[in-house]
Amino acid sequence: MIQDISEKISWLKKHPLILKGIFRGIERETLRIQKNGKFSKSLHPNVIGSPLTHKWITTDFAENLLEFVTPASNNVDYLLSFLKDLHSFVALKIKNERMWPFSIPYCYDDKTNIKIAQYGTSNVGRKKTTYRIGLKTRYGDLVNTISGVHYNFSLPVSFWEICKEKNNIESISSGYLNLIRNYYRFGWIIPYLFGTSPAISSYFLKNAKKKYQFKKNKENIFYLPWSTSLRLSDIGYTSTKITDLNIMFNDLSSYLESLKNTLITPSKKFAKIGVKDINGNFQQLNTNILQMENELYTQIRPKRKTHNGELLIEALQNKGIEYVEIRSLDINPFSSIGINKNQILLLDLFLIWCALMDSPNMDREDFLLTTKNWEKIIFEGRKPNQKIYINQKNETKTLVEIGETIFKDLNKIACILDSSQNNVLYQTVCKKIILFFKNPELTYSAQFLKNFIKKGVKKTGLALSNKYHEQFIHRSHKNFHKNFLEQEVIRSHQKQKNIEKEDILSFEDYIQT
Repeated sequence: MIQDISEKISWLKKHPLILKGIFRGIERETLRIQKNGKFSKSLHPNVIGSPLTHKWITTDFAENLLEFVTPASNNVDYLLSFLKDLHSFVALKIKNERMWPFSIPYCYDDKTNIKIAQYGTSNVGRKKTTYRIGLKTRYGDLVNTISGVHYNFSLPVSFWEICKEKNNIESISSGYLNLIRNYYRFGWIIPYLFGTSPAISSYFLKNAKKKYQFKKNKENIFYLPWSTSLRLSDIGYTSTKITDLNIMFNDLSSYLESLKNTLITPSKKFAKIGVKDINGNFQQLNTNILQMENELYTQIRPKRKTHNGELLIEALQNKGIEYVEIRSLDINPFSSIGINKNQILLLDLFLIWCALMDSPNMDREDFLLTTKNWEKIIFEGRKPNQKIYINQKNETKTLVEIGETIFKDLNKIACILDSSQNNVLYQTVCKKIILFFKNPELTYSAQFLKNFIKKGVKKTGLALSNKYHEQFIHRSHKNFHKNFLEQEVIRSHQKQKNIEKEDILSFEDYIQT
């Protein structure tokens, strides 16, 4: 199941400096809440900038769903410092509110009013809001408030030049697609290690109570004893599965063609909803399978920066894949910013490993096999003697066997990275996290569940949100980026006004272009 990549690791050892140019970026989502834990009723605060145009602070689905975006950097410490400064800046501006430290919004009831994010009167702003109205219409509003952390990762061009012995769009894109296929095959390791959503509110369950053997606490929160990340399950947020859409990652042209088809193919289900309601208000952007590329929810996506209204599909087609976006990270409640350095270092190692290892093309049956493994880990990853499928014949190996085999390679890669940086950071992370396989109680989901059962989710969540708020307020006095962020608030509001002045098309004409 797992190839011997000792030759490739030996090759990497001869070229250790090619990994110095790894760039990373983080996008962290978090709900603004009232001090009692309920959803904030206020709009996105004007004092933290325009969510349409602010480079680093925006909103996701709802007005109270913040999203912090870091610049790309090859310095992990700078990345984490910048993210802390963003949190600190916002905490100072919303002193009477807090940031929810979990992926799942547990403090929700029938009276909760979820306000869809607003981006002003410009066509581009109205399109963003209408897209979100479509998400609510298609999938519901509560499920769209589930939060996560996205990790953006790119290997330096020099890596692909030496590894592939050529540097062109096709070659680099092929390398990233190789990485993506391996992530689907083995990426379930990430929710096993770092998943933190083994419990979920009854409002999400609907018919799932009959399907899974849930236990329940006094707060009417349901959980599965061995679960790791219900956020990634069909109970959490999911759109149409990529296997149903026949979207594969074997080559860039076929991937883009399949994705394009979802954007132009009408859906019978969504056609019944209609584009507008009886009063002429938009219900969704269109009735196609996907309204926009962003509606394709996957564990990992190929990405590229876009400019001046350029569509992602166009950018990828013209210039190839620039980086990958890892979307399978729950918010880490044990970190004030939702992610910690150990997670980043481990992800680095694992993604390099995915890039080094050959990855045969995958067909629908291969994807269905990987889906079974992801589901095993999501719903019962910490189950004693858990087994993983290794081929289409339903042969299995234990999670411990597979995990330890992977970590042998990761530790070798860690030695190479550490030698070029004259430290042992990566090796230390390997030694710490490999213990999670033989002792599942060390995993983040087990730690979460222990606190959840002992103290209750609301009490735990509020205690953490208050603790982190105080840390952010204290940090605000030494926020290196404070003035920079204040200037960005002014710039973002002015840019939104400029955009609104420049519109010449009606909104209906705009969304059809």
